[in-house]
Amino acid sequence: MSKQMRKPKRREKPEYDQKLLNLARVTRVVKGGRRFRFRATLVIGNRKGKVGVGVAKGSDVSDAIQKSFNDAKRNMISVTLLGSTIPHDVREKRGSAVVLLKPGGAGQGIIAGGAVRAVMDLAGVKDIVSKSLGASNPLNVARATVAALSQLRVKERPVSDRTLLHEANEHVSEAQPSDESTVLN
Repeated sequence: MSKQMRKPKRREKPEYDQKLLNLARVTRVVKGGRRFRFRATLVIGNRKGKVGVGVAKGSDVSDAIQKSFNDAKRNMISVTLLGSTIPHDVREKRGSAVVLLKPGGAGQGIIAGGAVRAVMDLAGVKDIVSKSLGASNPLNVARATVAALSQLRVKERPVSDRTLLHEANEHVSEAQPSDESTVLN
């Protein structure tokens, strides 16, 4: 018998992209010696305005990454974007890490380093200028960046009485027939 031809299975594109910020081996000292575990810090996002940061420990690397992915999914936020950038300046502090975010010009790109760049890329922000001040701990910097993004708001266009009156007049003039059509023969 000939071998059956197997179709290669198409892998579905994952719902969220992910970037590993930090992977550390941590130790707990017990009576019999040391117990080693792994701590993973992960950023996930869909590049369309949703992003989250997660951290978790596991007995092996893949276990820690899976747990941190689930933690990031639980802590996901929606980001308010204005085109390909953010609507206004924002500054946020987490621990001793301070992050300053400013809107960038069109086509400027992501001017950021480390954890801020990973969060911005996975959030879908294309043009931004940032500065990380204080501590450089990737977890605190990433959390400060996500907290700063959650503070973003877009101001509503102020509606004046003149604008409302103008829109009402346009609406009324469309509803009434013109003088030429009302003339009867």
